[in-house]
Amino acid sequence: MKKLNYTFAFIFLISNMIFGQDNEKNKEFNSLSEALKNPEKVIRLNLSNQEINVTDEQWLQFINLEYLTLKNDRLKQIPIAITKIKSLKVLDLSGNDFIKLPEEISNLTNLEEIYLNDEKNMNLPKTLSTLAKLPNLKTLHLENDNLSKLPSEILEFKSLENLYLNQNKFKKIPEIQTLDHIKYLDLRGNDIKPELQDMKNLNFGFKINF
Repeated sequence: MKKLNYTFAFIFLISNMIFGQDNEKNKEFNSLSEALKNPEKVIRLNLSNQEINVTDEQWLQFINLEYLTLKNDRLKQIPIAITKIKSLKVLDLSGNDFIKLPEEISNLTNLEEIYLNDEKNMNLPKTLSTLAKLPNLKTLHLENDNLSKLPSEILEFKSLENLYLNQNKFKKIPEIQTLDHIKYLDLRGNDIKPELQDMKNLNFGFKINF
């Protein structure tokens, strides 16, 4: 009986350890001052809707950061130090005032998803050329960017699987069939004619959502 109790106690201890690790990984910091107390433990950092003032030295302390959002921070330029955080997998830059992304963003070789929503002043061709250099980028958000067509630079992407073009001004389905790695295209909130929407039943090789 004692052996059984020891077994249950051991299982309980291991479960708590695993659960605690998961909780720590999923914890999202919304305060820079709190995050900087133990920056090496920060996995998710949400600094959206803030007036941020972060030095390069502070950015480089987040050695395990995987998720970062700077949404609606009125940034005119992206801090270059962010491009040195190699652990980043998700980056949300929506709702800022920059024209293009720095070339150095191609250093984020582990980046899988980027949000560039509500960026109506962005130079999209240059931005796409820069992003196309990211080897693991699988998901791109260009929602509510006042787009009516996609520049040819979109065809430079080598690993893109999901493309979100919601709430733009497309009147027809963008011609991206040559991107044979695309799995999902979101066109909700565009002015796609009903007869063109019926084309989603054709074999494009990827799913389209209207």
